[in-house]
Amino acid sequence: MDFIFLQELGYIVAAILFIFGLKMLSKEDTAARGNLVSSVGMLIAVLVTLIKVVDPYLILLAMIIGAGIGSLFALKVKMTSIPEMVALFNGFGGLSSFFLAWSQFINQSNVSFILILTYMTVFIGGVTFSGSLIAFFKLSEILKGSSNLLNNISRWFLVFICFFVLIAIGQIILSSAGLLAINFELIQITFIAFLIASLLAGLAFVVPIGGGDMPVVISLLNSLSGIAAALAGVLLSNTALIVAGCLVGASGLVLTLIMAKSMNRDLYNIFFVGYVSDSNSAEELTGETKPILAEDTYLIMEAARSVLIVPGYGMAVAQAQHVVKELGDLLEENGCEVSYGIHPVAGRMPGHMNVLLAEANVSYDNLLEPKDVNPKMETIDVVVVIGANDVVNPSATEQPGSPIYGMPIIETHRAKTVIVLKRSMSSGFAGVQNPLFFKENTRMLFGDAKESIAKLVSEFKE
Repeated sequence: MDFIFLQELGYIVAAILFIFGLKMLSKEDTAARGNLVSSVGMLIAVLVTLIKVVDPYLILLAMIIGAGIGSLFALKVKMTSIPEMVALFNGFGGLSSFFLAWSQFINQSNVSFILILTYMTVFIGGVTFSGSLIAFFKLSEILKGSSNLLNNISRWFLVFICFFVLIAIGQIILSSAGLLAINFELIQITFIAFLIASLLAGLAFVVPIGGGDMPVVISLLNSLSGIAAALAGVLLSNTALIVAGCLVGASGLVLTLIMAKSMNRDLYNIFFVGYVSDSNSAEELTGETKPILAEDTYLIMEAARSVLIVPGYGMAVAQAQHVVKELGDLLEENGCEVSYGIHPVAGRMPGHMNVLLAEANVSYDNLLEPKDVNPKMETIDVVVVIGANDVVNPSATEQPGSPIYGMPIIETHRAKTVIVLKRSMSSGFAGVQNPLFFKENTRMLFGDAKESIAKLVSEFKE
């Protein structure tokens, strides 16, 4: 009895730490501590769970191996690869729930309502795992795009799988209620098919989704991993797992909705329609770019009284966040007002740019959202776009025929001067060309972003 009391007390303490940790994650200056607090809560939950385990040594060995692999990932991964790591971790979270529910099914010997919960846990966990793998491959650009035929096949296959899932769950409901005579051996065969269907559903779900929508996909997969964990907690009657799963599921869903709103698209459009190219978008792309050298860029920025830096995935690829911070400091020493325009979906995951700039010790007060910078864009002397594309594409406001029309952007094209740092004229992750590059007030500084900014830093220091 004492052991049970200690375990439940540990779960309560862990749940409190989860809640406080999640609250602290909502602010940049407390996010690191919030992550630590949540980790301590999970450690407590794991340790008190071992109280009920008769032979915990094998579990402890698994924990050590898992902790070692996780630590290796965390220490070795580059900041540019954080989205891929998040996608993988979401997947493994779903996989753990998948196997847990599978093990619970093995211990079943009859048809009951608890099987419905087991089926749901397996399905959501399987979808999360396989879907996260596809997200990882897309973020790593191992899997680049897909044909319309493959997308249509995937969507119809997903419909078929969902229909099968409904039949399987319906069979359990009717059988457990005594309305359908069915033996448990047939249920076992159906369950194996259900396992395979859940994994295939994740593939069919994520394959058609374009790269530009990956921030939303990652958020949703994070939510699904939490939901699967909460359901697994119900199966095990584990309070800590239920609380942690519900928190992750709810926060992930909220973040998904925020990301969709930031793109001005509904979830159905993101997950089942995607970006559709439009022939009308080519009209705006007539004209010539105006390349500029780093030396001339320095002269423009040296005379500027206000500079807005808009980072994108190109900054992450070049690992230029530290030299960007150095350039910002030099501009401020020169009497310039420097701020950073951060779009919620810039990069490959929610908050990607915030994480990179925080690593470079950029002040949180200088990180501004589109709603903060757009009203004063005409007063900004120079906007420096570093590897961003879709989030500054004026087609979203100027071309009704564009697939991204209506998406809120950082309206850099309205600034006095725009300096765009890019390696080439390639389109963004959404596959939409950017008329900003041809605007009269835009100058293109081609090359590696880190090297280009380093040259600007050298010019300021001379």
